[in-house]
Order: sequence, then structure tokens, then C-alpha cells
Amino acid sequence: MKMIDQDAIASIVEEVGRSVVGVGSVKLIYDMLLHPYPVKGFGSGMVVSRDGYIVTNNHVVAGSDRIEVIMPSGDILEAKVIGSDPLFDVAVLKVEAGELNPVRWGDPGKLKVGYIVLAIGRSLGLPGEPTVTLGIISALHRNVSSEYVSLQDLIQTDAAINPGNSGGPLVNLDGEVVGMNTAIIPFAQGIGFAIPSDRVRRVAEEIIAYGRVRRGWLGIVGMTLDRRIARYYGVDVERGVLVVRVDRRSPAYRSGIREGDVIVGIGGYRVENLEGFLAQLYRYKVGDRVQLDVVRGVDKFRFEVTLAYPPRLEA
Repeated sequence: MKMIDQDAIASIVEEVGRSVVGVGSVKLIYDMLLHPYPVKGFGSGMVVSRDGYIVTNNHVVAGSDRIEVIMPSGDILEAKVIGSDPLFDVAVLKVEAGELNPVRWGDPGKLKVGYIVLAIGRSLGLPGEPTVTLGIISALHRNVSSEYVSLQDLIQTDAAINPGNSGGPLVNLDGEVVGMNTAIIPFAQGIGFAIPSDRVRRVAEEIIAYGRVRRGWLGIVGMTLDRRIARYYGVDVERGVLVVRVDRRSPAYRSGIREGDVIVGIGGYRVENLEGFLAQLYRYKVGDRVQLDVVRGVDKFRFEVTLAYPPRLEA
């Protein structure tokens, strides 16, 4: 077994630590007499541009009245929320600072179960050196739900991830960010999750450029297909998304998808339910071509659909 190079890991922590910040949030709660009192929360974030853009989890800052960022130097800066995406639990902050050190992005598609990773954050917003835990990739493509978010296609790791590390980077042994840690199951022992970095990066770039995520429009209304619904509608498959309505102006209609079709695959992923289908669909943007595997009666089809803007957003 190849020994872990401790000096190399320390160098990675030193490099990435320059890009990891603490994120402190304050939410005002009012008592029965309408007296406000502050409730503080802490998380982590990572610098993604030299001019002050920072990415963190949406649940770290959602509903906050004031947000402060604790820089690696210990400086505390006021931050503004540029935009957020609750669906993927990503938010982008902006601070006014000098030239910062952005993270280096890696490719989560190259990860394998058993690969060593580091979870880095700034627990409780403490200045100084970051908090670091080491573990392996325990599983890929995990779907996890909590009381405030449901996330699909996550990276699972046994590197400890606590709420203070939520929003910090999951890093490979090349010092590249392969995921963003998210503490969506508090107090779990040996089970941590991270949002793949390609998804985080795409969402962040959309928010920085447009202030929001421009999701492509398919133009259908669907429902999760199960055995009972399959019998009711007389379809021959028991898993997938049943198309119950198709907008005649939509890319789906132009590509040939019709009511009563069952979507069983998207972009090479098997579709089990509506939630999983939407999670995969929302990874694409306007103009992307998406392959949909469809069952119609006893026949199977593959449609290629080019996503468009929803009609209400067209100029």
C-alpha cells in the first residue's frame, strides 16, 4: 500500500487554506413583544475569483439579515449575496477586498470510490488555520434529503463534515476542488456529503454573470410513475416519469415527445422518479442538447431536445 505523503498533504492544506473563508450569518428573530434578538450561524466558503466572489451553501446564508466573511488573514468583511440556487444549495457572495486567491477546480467525474480526499473549512468562523479532515470517497451518485433541501448525485465521504465546514471545499490530492461540502445530515458519524464541483462551478458562473441560474425549459408536466399509476394509465413500465402534459410551443413537443410517453432516461442516467429526473435536467442550461429515452406503448425512442428559454423570459 502506498504511504500517504504527509508533507504533500500539509502543502495542499496551506495552498487551499488561502482560499477558504468563514461565513458568519445573523438572522433577527422577534419575540412575542416584537423585540428582535440575533441568531448567529456559521459555515465556510471558498474564493472563486480574484475580485471577491465567494461560493458557499445556500442554507448557510438563506434568510440572513447580515453576512460577514472571516478571511484567512482574520479580517472580517461584510458580504453581499449576489444570488442563490436553493435547488442545488449554492449561494454566491461578494466582498470588497484586494486580490484574492481563488481555488483550483478539479473534475469530479474522475473520482473513484476509495480515492483520498480532504474536507477543509473554518469551523465556527475561527480565524487562523482552517479545520481539515481526511477521508476517502465512500460512494458516488448519492441522493440525500433533509428538512430543508433534497440533493441528488452527491459525493459521499467519510471525511468528517460538520455544520461549520458546510460550504468549504472537498479537495483531491492534487489540491483541486472536486466538491463543496454540505452538512445536510447533522451529527452523522462517518458520513459526509459534497456537491460535485462541476455543478457548483456552473451554478456560480451563471449567478456571477446573470444574477440567477438560467435553467433551460423542456416544456412538459410530469409525474413519478409507479406500479399503481402504470396500471391506471396502461403503460408497460413501472419506473420513470409519465408525461401528462406537453406545451405545444416547447422544445419537447418539437422533438416529438407526447402526452402518455414515459421518460426512462436522461443523458445516460436512468430515471426512477420525477425528483431525480428534474435534478438531472437542471444540470443543463439554455441551448444544451439533452438526450431523453422514452417508452411509448411497447416501443422505445431516443429524442434529442435542445433546451430553450421559458416563454415568459424571451425578449
